[in-house]
Amino acid sequence: MTRRICLALPTNRACPETLTAIGAEADHAARHFGVEVHLLILDSCDRPVFQEHADVLAAGTRAPGVHVHHLDEDVQRAFLRRVLEEAPETERDRLLEMMLPSGVSYGACTNRAFLIAAALGCESVHRRDSDSAYQLQRDGAPAHPVHPELTFLGRRAGDAVDDATRSELDPAVADRDVVLAGGSFIGELSVDIGEMEALDPEVYHDVVSLWAPPEWPESRKRELVAESFRGAGTEPYVRDHTLLGVVDPMRVDMCNIALRREVYEEVPLPPARDTIGSDYFLLHLVHDAKLPGVLHNRDIVNFYTPERRTDAGFRAYHRRLAKFFLSMLHFNDIYDRMAAGSADLLDGDLRVRPAEIARLARRSAVLDRSDNVHRLAVMDRSYRKLGGRYAEFADLLAEEGPRLLDEAREDIEDFARLTDAWGAMVRTARTAGLHEPAAASGPGR
Repeated sequence: MTRRICLALPTNRACPETLTAIGAEADHAARHFGVEVHLLILDSCDRPVFQEHADVLAAGTRAPGVHVHHLDEDVQRAFLRRVLEEAPETERDRLLEMMLPSGVSYGACTNRAFLIAAALGCESVHRRDSDSAYQLQRDGAPAHPVHPELTFLGRRAGDAVDDATRSELDPAVADRDVVLAGGSFIGELSVDIGEMEALDPEVYHDVVSLWAPPEWPESRKRELVAESFRGAGTEPYVRDHTLLGVVDPMRVDMCNIALRREVYEEVPLPPARDTIGSDYFLLHLVHDAKLPGVLHNRDIVNFYTPERRTDAGFRAYHRRLAKFFLSMLHFNDIYDRMAAGSADLLDGDLRVRPAEIARLARRSAVLDRSDNVHRLAVMDRSYRKLGGRYAEFADLLAEEGPRLLDEAREDIEDFARLTDAWGAMVRTARTAGLHEPAAASGPGR
């Protein structure tokens, strides 16, 4: 049977150039690896932009074996309702909101890609973002990440050593399959806070260090701040370099990632709303479970869209950043416990144990939140020091602070609830199929 993969792009903004570029990446995968590529565009844009995207996708003649699925939110919602038919009636509406919320959720859009990939019978999901572009090779061809992804993903790690530029593979895990392949980005910071650093580097340090557990020494916090949100820096792609081993989550970005079904069909991403970084959980899980992966250097180019520069965009983005820092009260605790109990994360068949992840999430949900009260105080002081629209945001943060504290706890409780339901949802998705409109899919579109 031909290997099936899902190349997925969630978007809520106009991105015709990105659609053209990712279509070429799908063609590359089909032509060079003989795989069946399901190019999945999860489109949350309004109707005029959706139609513009549809026209772009229809204009391209795809390689044999490439199937395009361009789905608006109505089609996605109908699919999710079928997936949730087996869920308890009292849970369906809550689970549907987690999967397709009214607000922005980076975890939820990727979770939808995971379920649709299961419905399509795909072995892996390869995710890209709409605010990124590909680097070029010396001959002018795009440096598609799918090439190293398909070179390594799914292979027994010990058999892949000779094909890697460098290996740090522990012989104890050589019999395990490669379940992750990823790279980073170059270009602008992944989080739009460069202006903050330019205005006051110490304020920048105080804010970004809120990512770390409060008990970390200052030297370790400064190391974290120095490498945070910078990806691979500014070094452009020259030639392929691949590192086989257990991949450091700090070296991979979710715009440049591929995961095997053995991971995402067991545990979903946290469905937190209006929170950056909520889609990185599985990178930590793969790392702490000591599952092999490959880090490559076909780094994607990150750029900012104009919306972020507006006052409304500024407020929305910094609210998501604030929620990210508050979420770390819970995630730092989970990550510490996963690292300390890595043997408990896998069952006898080396499959991730979702019940253990749900247990850790629930345990973290009841943590004392005094550390988060402190985080809010630091953000308030720091933003006011910068003045201007930062001070205006501090006023908003002071007003919304108590609600944000509650939301951070509720988000982690929702993650545990979704993890409990996830296995049944995946099984139902496989049986139910996608059932998309006829015009939304087809080879050669």
